[in-house]
Amino acid sequence: MTAPLLGRDYRLLWSAAVASRFGDSLRTPALALLAATLTRDPRAIAAVTVAGQLPPLLFGLLGGAYADRWDRRRTMAAVDGLRAGLVAALAVLVASGRAGMAALAVATFLLATLATVFDAASFAVLPSIVAPAALPTANGRLQAGTTVAGGFLGAPLAGLLFAVSAALPFTLDALTFAAAALLALSLHPAPLPRSPSCGPDRPGDQGRSERHSRRIGTKRGVWREAWEGVRWLRGDRVLWRVTVLSAGSNLAISGVMAVLVLYALEVLRVPAAAYGLFMAGVVVGGLVGALGAGRLAVRFGTLPALRGVLVGQTVALAGFALARHPVTGGLALACFAAGTSVWNSLWSAYGQQHVPAELLGRVGAARRMVALASAPVGAAAAGLAGQAYGVAPVGWAAAGVFALVTAGAWRILRGARSIAERRTDPVARP
Repeated sequence: MTAPLLGRDYRLLWSAAVASRFGDSLRTPALALLAATLTRDPRAIAAVTVAGQLPPLLFGLLGGAYADRWDRRRTMAAVDGLRAGLVAALAVLVASGRAGMAALAVATFLLATLATVFDAASFAVLPSIVAPAALPTANGRLQAGTTVAGGFLGAPLAGLLFAVSAALPFTLDALTFAAAALLALSLHPAPLPRSPSCGPDRPGDQGRSERHSRRIGTKRGVWREAWEGVRWLRGDRVLWRVTVLSAGSNLAISGVMAVLVLYALEVLRVPAAAYGLFMAGVVVGGLVGALGAGRLAVRFGTLPALRGVLVGQTVALAGFALARHPVTGGLALACFAAGTSVWNSLWSAYGQQHVPAELLGRVGAARRMVALASAPVGAAAAGLAGQAYGVAPVGWAAAGVFALVTAGAWRILRGARSIAERRTDPVARP
């Protein structure tokens, strides 16, 4: 965090992200525990989960459009302020004993809706805070900080706080949102740079300032602006094809995560008392990957590192499918989690370097929507397959899907050109 390339504003953004993630890691388990105390109907409990999964698919593009239309620093602060008020109201309902399943579902839906705007704005604001060369390291340290805050601090603490008072995790979550809002207001992002000449050649892509973009946006429908991000993404061969392939990888990952607890207990023979330790190893793997992402980009280059991490993840997932012991299965899954952190950090940096500054919010939202659209399908398919055939085949199916994704993405990334190469060749196109 003290690296000269990152600076004061990055430290503020990092602190806001970590505080917010800490609050999320308190609220999410507390919501599950509260729902379980209100009802044992799995349909009602699942409805709360679905309520949190729908907004990114329904409103993700709109969130990106508003992130590009509005001042991103103030947008982040306003959204966190609204989330603080919403969670505080939920805490009051919980403390007074008036929180029902409907209230939990509505609160989850609204929080996830607001998150679509915040995520788009935070993704888009980072390139105006740190230098382009520092983006892999900046994204990696953001992932590392949120991993520690969520996996090591918040999640273990949530159950203890809930045992003291059901409203306490929600109260602390509201306070973290308020703190994150104040930190976001303290940011002083630099003026957006001119658009890089590396994306699709479209009118207005080159040299449009954020202020001009917002002024144009007030004259057009927000849906039209949102679809501009989709059209730009589809016009970039590398970003679009790898994003579509990412949907395949998320299909596999979501399937594994949906049945992971059963897979660990039945296939890997993890003792129930040691399941927390098993999952802690996965968190450690993700943390190691996040901290090493920047070094890998410096040592090998962003694109070669992306290709290498895909191969490593494929081997790790195949090892996980082969494993029949807690230690070997845990190590394989930790290696896969490390690769996921590296991929997320470097792929985010690649997009932030290549997408025109005034389109970052919309393109980022479109990428997330396409990549995550398959996650509910993967979870549902794994559940059905696990019920019919047992959970062991889920690991092999996930490894097979991921191997296909790796083969396709390897070929695309091998033909891609880095931002540095394109700057030396202005006529280059993806």
